[in-house]
Amino acid sequence: MNTTELKGNWNEQKGKLKQKFANLTDDDLMYAEGKKDEMLGKLQKKLGKTKEELHKVMSEQ
Repeated sequence: MNTTELKGNWNEQKGKLKQKFANLTDDDLMYAEGKKDEMLGKLQKKLGKTKEELHKVMSEQ
């Protein structure tokens, strides 16, 4: 998977999360390469969800 595909996939995931959790902002979903765990931790704290629950939400279609 190349960088363009990764960015496209992440944009799709952001859209899904924003649809499901209206209180999320672009800042909450800012993804910096290598900072995935940090971002997931922030989302867990803000949404009160486990990492597994967040992965499930992101994998739903």
